[in-house]
Amino acid sequence: MKSEQKNKIRLSGSDIAFYIIAYFFVGVTAIVCVLPFLLIVSGSFTDNGVILTEGYSLLPKGFSTDAYKTIFQNPASILQAYKMTIYYTAVGTAVGLFVTTLTAYVLSRKEFKYRNTVSFLLYFTTIFGGGMIPWYLLYANVLNLKGTTFVIWFPGITSTFLIILMRTFIAGSVPDAIAESAKIDGAGQFTIFWRIVLPVLKPGLATVGLFLALGYWNDWYRSSLFSTSSSTYELQFYLSNMLNSTTALKDLVVGASISIADLPTQAVKMAMAVVVTGPVLLLYPFVQKYFVSGITIGAVKG
Repeated sequence: MKSEQKNKIRLSGSDIAFYIIAYFFVGVTAIVCVLPFLLIVSGSFTDNGVILTEGYSLLPKGFSTDAYKTIFQNPASILQAYKMTIYYTAVGTAVGLFVTTLTAYVLSRKEFKYRNTVSFLLYFTTIFGGGMIPWYLLYANVLNLKGTTFVIWFPGITSTFLIILMRTFIAGSVPDAIAESAKIDGAGQFTIFWRIVLPVLKPGLATVGLFLALGYWNDWYRSSLFSTSSSTYELQFYLSNMLNSTTALKDLVVGASISIADLPTQAVKMAMAVVVTGPVLLLYPFVQKYFVSGITIGAVKG
């Protein structure tokens, strides 16, 4: 016990003051971040008439589940949207991780003669692009992919930012000497990538995978352009259509015997946010440690 007390570092007054101020600001920031979500959850369980007359509050006033009843009034449709979004997210993230990691590995190899040229061409696309119309015509008319599920997940499999990010992970995690020694032992480039590079890239894979998964989960744009059937809708686009339908119905009943307050438009918005963000909140804690270590990788390199 005495040895433990001797080894214990004593904090100076300035250190104690710093920790108090730091914990205070971190606590305030955490509260500021959490309060909006609590407001959303509370609003989703609040009677729509109360929201229209009294506004939002942290605790539900006039508890009601009408918003969720409106969203789940057709369970088969929303479950189909969930199923398709999970499919797009899983397939797109898996393929995107493979393509992004393999491309980044090639660009990180000094023996690749044209790596600077390819890197410049990739970077060039972040400054100048063809625009939305040529992009749409390419997939819809030239490749004739409109109405397929392929066109929903394929365009989002990678980006220049993710490739550069993964290349930085590889450069910081795999020294050139290791790859060279494996090459001398007779290993090919794909063997080096699969058996040496990939196993040490867990933080990078988790970080890039999280970016890809969130991009697919929150996407509605590609469904609005390419989906020709409600069976291929993404969840975000399905809920957006439902909200637009509710708003249109609200406009139709103006002057009718039905009260506008009876249509839970505002509460539906809050319920939609809960339905969409719920799975992400459940998944994030499992990848948080990899995400944090991935963001800080290379900080102590050198």
